[in-house]
Formats: sequence, C-alpha cells, structure tokens
Amino acid sequence: SESTPTDLVLLRSPRPNCFPAGVSWDHLPDELLLRICGCLPLPDLLRVSAVCRRWRRLALDESLWVSVDLEGLTQTGPALRLVLSTGVQRLRCPRAFVEEPDLSEPGRLQLVDLDLSGSVVSPSALRSVVCRCSRLRRLSLEALPLSDDVLSCLAQNPDLLQLNLGGCSGFSAAALAATLGSCRRLEQLNISWCSFSRNHVQNLVETLSPSVTHLNLSGYRDSLVLDGEEPEPGQSRARTPALDALDSTLLTADSFLVLKRLKKLLHLSLSRCYHIHLAALDLGKAIPSLRFLDVFGLVQDGQLVALQDDSPRLAINARPFSSVARPTPAGPVGAAQPDRSMWGRGCRLKVRF
Repeated sequence: SESTPTDLVLLRSPRPNCFPAGVSWDHLPDELLLRICGCLPLPDLLRVSAVCRRWRRLALDESLWVSVDLEGLTQTGPALRLVLSTGVQRLRCPRAFVEEPDLSEPGRLQLVDLDLSGSVVSPSALRSVVCRCSRLRRLSLEALPLSDDVLSCLAQNPDLLQLNLGGCSGFSAAALAATLGSCRRLEQLNISWCSFSRNHVQNLVETLSPSVTHLNLSGYRDSLVLDGEEPEPGQSRARTPALDALDSTLLTADSFLVLKRLKKLLHLSLSRCYHIHLAALDLGKAIPSLRFLDVFGLVQDGQLVALQDDSPRLAINARPFSSVARPTPAGPVGAAQPDRSMWGRGCRLKVRF
C-alpha cells in the first residue's frame, strides 16, 4: 500500500515570566547602588562609571574613594586627576611618574595621608597639589626634589603629625624652620640625608616643636655634633622616645652626656658612628629607659654577644631600618606579598595587574 504524508504540528506551552515586572536597575535607590558599588574593586568601579550618567555619578561618589593605592601605574597623570577630583582622603602613589596634574576644579583637596615616596615629580607639579592641601596629617616625600615654595605650602597644614623628607633636596634651612614653626603638632620627623651643613642642622634642632617624639637625623657625617653647649634633639622634651643618628661620624662618647637628658628615650640608632668606641656602648645603666639599641657596623659578631650579656634588657640590632615617619615599614626579604599598607592601614581601592 502507498504511504500517505502526515502533517506534524508542534505545540508549545507558554513559559511563565521568570522576571516579574517592575524590578529594574533604574528603579533601585541610589543608597542601594552605592552599597553595591562599595563592594567592587577599582577596575570594575571604573567600568561601572562608563555605563551612563547616573552610574558615573554614583561610581565617583566620594564615599567610595576614601583611600586609593596607585602603586604600579607608570603614567599617573590622568589617574591622579580623576582620584583627586573624587575627594580622596588617603592616597598612596610611591615610585610613580607623576606628570603635571591639570586640577581644573577649584577648591581645597581633602587629602589627609599622602605617600609620594621615590616618585618622579617636579617641584612645580608637587606644589600644584600640596598648595591645595590644608588637612594633611601624614606626608611622605622621601627622595623628591623640593623647593622653598613647596615647604611654604606645607606650612598651611597645622595638623601635620608625621613628615618624611628623608633624602630630599632643593630647599633651604630657613624654609624648613618656617614650616616646622607652623606645624606645632608634629610628632615624627624624618629629615635624614638632606645634605645640610652644621649650621643648618643646628637651626633645625633649635626650631623643633616640643611635640616631636620620633626624630631621624641620619646621614650628617660632618654636620651633626652633640655636646654640652649645643641644644640636643629633644632638649626639654622628656617625651622623646626614638632618635636615629646613623652615619654621623662626628658623634663620640661625649655625646652620651647629652643623650642622658632624654629621660624617656626608648630607641637609639648609632649605626656606623665610627668614633664611638665599644666600651662606651654600655648604655643600659646610663639611659635606664632605653630598650632598643642599633649599632650596625660598630661591633663584630663576637663582641655583639658580649655587649648583649652586659645589657640583657636591651634589644641590640633588632631594628635594621628606621621607621620614623615612613608610611610602609620594611618587610622581610623575599616576602610573597609585599606590604602595601600606609601608616598601618591599607587602601580599599588598588591598582591590580
């Protein structure tokens, strides 16, 4: 028999609507979207800002940009302009190439903590940022070329607590003295390796605020002298617990007569002060408050054991690197994860590669 064609009909049942009407991103309040944006890392937050005007306004809300870490960027000009325009309060940007920022928006910056250590930045570019700051509390400009104008701008920050100018150049002792005279709340000052003359160092010591408790005067081989006739770092400042005077070859055992006046001295660094003899390093009795003593380069390993036995309550050579006013402490060599904190606190937004 012959076969007859058969018509096939497909019947599909209607699917229920899985997305109820009325639920849309456009209907969500700004407060909820801000909470969502607050969970996003920096790259995703930048992508969100390109969706539409509303999302850009939310993604650049100042509550999301309180702390930013730009370490790793080679060209930070555009990124720096964007971050500063958001009202950032804590900015970490070490070892970066900072171009001249075009800060078109008027008004003061909200910066409280700023780390530009080891960056390539001109004094004029640095001045354009610092001159708009008045709330700085912690600042690190280590190894940067400065100018007297930059230090004059720093004087506009009376609440400055920690200042790291180690290895800086291009400014006069008079400008530094004027800045220190305005920052009377300063607690930690790192002014090491600035190529000051002996008169510059003496003027610096004379203008220090009584509030300074941690002082780094390292690197003044032929400039730093402590004797009974000169004001010592921390004179009439009984709260001074830390003094770093590394590589000051003019210091001798006679300087200890001055250091004994620091009744609350806890940490003393005298590494590579070669005119101090081993017999004079028994400071446990001379300075009862002393707990840490660094004498790298002065004693050999065998002598170090004998010195430790004579001063059992002292931790000798326990701190090879100075931490005075430095934003990020030196971590162990070969650490898997480098320390990216800034003055004991991390940044929420970070550049990732």
